[in-house]
Amino acid sequence: MTTLGKTAGGLFWMFRYLERSENLARLIEAGLRISLTRGGAASEEWRSVISTAGLTEAFESAHGEDYTAAHVVNFLLRDRSHGSSVLCMTERARDNGRIVRTAITREVWEATNECYITVRTMLARPVREADLPDILGSIRRQSALVRGALHGTMLRNDIYNFARIGTFLERADNSARILDVKYYLLLPTIAHVGSTMDIGQWETVLRSLSALHSFRWLNPGDPKPIDIASFLILDGRFPRSILFCIRKIEENLHWLEREYGETCGSQQLARQLLGSIEQASIEKIFETGLHEFLQGFMVENRALAEQINTDYRFTG
Repeated sequence: MTTLGKTAGGLFWMFRYLERSENLARLIEAGLRISLTRGGAASEEWRSVISTAGLTEAFESAHGEDYTAAHVVNFLLRDRSHGSSVLCMTERARDNGRIVRTAITREVWEATNECYITVRTMLARPVREADLPDILGSIRRQSALVRGALHGTMLRNDIYNFARIGTFLERADNSARILDVKYYLLLPTIAHVGSTMDIGQWETVLRSLSALHSFRWLNPGDPKPIDIASFLILDGRFPRSILFCIRKIEENLHWLEREYGETCGSQQLARQLLGSIEQASIEKIFETGLHEFLQGFMVENRALAEQINTDYRFTG
């Protein structure tokens, strides 16, 4: 296989970091909305957000067991010490954009640069709780502007495919993680399953994935947890569902397969993962355990990302 230059890898990681920063903002929003329903147990919800982000060790080395909203929010949004904050991810996206500047359109570069400048300005000072919803909304909008520029101005070639693969790898992982927050520490006790509180928290998950309107359009009446989970995992029409994301990854890898004239391990893994999800039913997922399914998917999704790195010699 022809060795790919820095350009394709730079686009791949640029859009992974951009999607990751937006997804972290969505995870914070899920924690914020759910914590408002938890009263005195809000700190446990923030603990679950840190755990879901995979940053427990880093957080506790800085703040111990003090899982207050202020500590968690600022740690995830603007702390540079652990390198995984929204501020750090946005900066990395911009740095990769600079590396591939000659391969992207002016519109994509300007949107990326504006995204970084806006986020850096907003997060120059510790975030107040009253400002948090506006800041999280702005992070989502800036990310959407970069994706819009990509769709509207970029040639559909290998560069575009690598950018999209990076986006959907991160998005699939995020949807699984936010769903797992619901399972992991969302309900105080099993007695609340199916209650008004349970339904309200499931709707919070839908809101955090910008899925509430679409879900209600397709599912009028009182929402059921099994229908919500089915929508977010198996509905191929919704662009943040796990099935939709894996289909897009497989599709973009297929185009690379055709363009380079060679089948790699990543194409085979993507087809296997897509096949297993397409054959799944929500009843079987709930029977074997939603948490177990999501954890297993995240492992497989991570293995696919590592195989893509190996096949196309990326670093990030």
